[in-house]
Amino acid sequence: MHLKMSCALAAAGLLAVTAATTHANDSLMELLENDDLWATQLGNYQGHRYSKLSDINRDNVNNLRPAWQFSTGVLRGHEGGPLYVGDGRLYIHTPFPNKVFALDLEEDGRVIWSYEPDQDSRVIPVMCCDTVNRGVAYADGKIFLNQADNTVVALNAEDGEVLWEVSNGDHTQGETMTMSPLVVHDKVIVGVSGGEYGIRGHLTAYDIETGEMAWRGYSQGPDSEVLIDPETTLMMGEPIGEADLGVTTWPDGEWERGGGAPWGWVTYDPELDLIYYGTGNPGTWNPDQRAIDGEPADNKWGITVFARDPNTGETKWVYQKVPFDEWDYDGVNENVLIDVEVDGENRKGLAIIDRTGFGFLMDRENGELITVEKFAPETNWATHYDMETGRPVLDEDYSPFTQGVDVNTTDICPTAMGAKNMQPSSFSPETGLMYAGINRICMNYEPFETDYVAGQPYVGATLTMMPAPVENGGMEGRMGSFIAWDPVAGEVVWEVDERFAVWSGALTTAGDLAFYGTLEGYVKAVDIENGEELWRFKTPSGIIGNVNTFRHEGKQYIAVLSGVGGWAGIGLAAGLEDPEEGLGAVGVFSALSDYTELGGVLTVFELPDS
Repeated sequence: MHLKMSCALAAAGLLAVTAATTHANDSLMELLENDDLWATQLGNYQGHRYSKLSDINRDNVNNLRPAWQFSTGVLRGHEGGPLYVGDGRLYIHTPFPNKVFALDLEEDGRVIWSYEPDQDSRVIPVMCCDTVNRGVAYADGKIFLNQADNTVVALNAEDGEVLWEVSNGDHTQGETMTMSPLVVHDKVIVGVSGGEYGIRGHLTAYDIETGEMAWRGYSQGPDSEVLIDPETTLMMGEPIGEADLGVTTWPDGEWERGGGAPWGWVTYDPELDLIYYGTGNPGTWNPDQRAIDGEPADNKWGITVFARDPNTGETKWVYQKVPFDEWDYDGVNENVLIDVEVDGENRKGLAIIDRTGFGFLMDRENGELITVEKFAPETNWATHYDMETGRPVLDEDYSPFTQGVDVNTTDICPTAMGAKNMQPSSFSPETGLMYAGINRICMNYEPFETDYVAGQPYVGATLTMMPAPVENGGMEGRMGSFIAWDPVAGEVVWEVDERFAVWSGALTTAGDLAFYGTLEGYVKAVDIENGEELWRFKTPSGIIGNVNTFRHEGKQYIAVLSGVGGWAGIGLAAGLEDPEEGLGAVGVFSALSDYTELGGVLTVFELPDS
């Protein structure tokens, strides 16, 4: 069995779109097909984070050096990464206050223009896990930004002028925005954060020219608002059949504060004309409050993969990875679109290295499961997935619901952070493998009764975290690793241990390299075939951003934002000291301050001239 990358983008298959829609889509598609550019946060619509550039390769990467650096002036967690669309500028962003900079590549990052919105600072304490932002999007001469205060803004890429802005939510109710938008056709697709505040998650499409709302699909509630047709929307390859599961699988009224925030990544298949994304945790972390008559309830559609029509928002298929979540296994990790050969048959695949500790391979046409296997061997909350029902088979020893409210269920693996959080993976068509930073952390989990108050935390659980058990001669006390994963065979090909969780997005290139960053602040290059480290550089702060690459004036560059923070670095970012703060992250990452400090810096790397 092997994987192969699809070359067919099938723009002709994009039916029933207006001339303006086609133009906007074609404009971005042209950029995405240019190997010199990095025009979306995930590198292409399919989420591969792979570059065909090979000027920097395994033979010369040891000569890689900083070309220049730029300080953003913001001291919180810097996620996402820079965009390059061929106009001689890098477009970068910051966490709150969500500055945007256009930097001149001809003059070592001279600021061409900058934008800083005027936001209500009271949004800061409402942001669950640091004031992060996962990056801007570009299309049709515009930069699109999701601000923390729920404002979606379109900027003129030439001068930074605000072209339009629209409110997507209300932070006084617990809604915020951290995700990177994605432009498909003439629409910019945005999601909302706030599952820990009992919001009702939704994904929304706005017209890129006017900011007018085109559609909104909720994560739970009546089918008419989730945009599901139970007679045609598929689940495990068959029509759902039963109506309004987004209501009936919740206790009375709980769906209205049911979480399901889609704060992660959106990918797109131009041939099928479908977008793919995942929803987050289902409201309160106390599963007892989401049970019906004392029995587990699926709480649909939390922790669910959605395939939607980007033109109307209508749902083609759904797959719920964790019915009745008991562990906060948010389902927002990126859905990477890869064409695969399985048992001699070509399949349009969708691959996920998931929070749950399992790697999923699905059919992206209908949502059927192909392969589900553990990539983190310490994973113990479930033994395996039933491939007929699509449901996990639980180990009740690690079930907080089974153990009961106010009982501390110990040694659950992985932690609520997941065996991999939202840091995006990379897929190399050269090897057929996926590459990703991994969290090797377990937890104790004690649920308690909590009351819903709009705009206040609606968590209902206390967590402590600890490094996962070390097996097979791994690094003692390590809390992270970088892996190569075969999504068809469902197995780890190689693994590199790291002291802390790896919270950086991966990059692979035709130069036989995989890049990633570490929480201590190192950006590293390893051999794509075996994980051998070939180069490293210590940046000014820990890295939770994504490593990107591009070529300007015939020269390839590597670029990454450093700036420790996010959930893993929330202790440093927010000045927290209680080990249970940050939902347990402060305690397990207490040693991080021995290795790095706050700072927001873009570092651009190059090879020396011959």
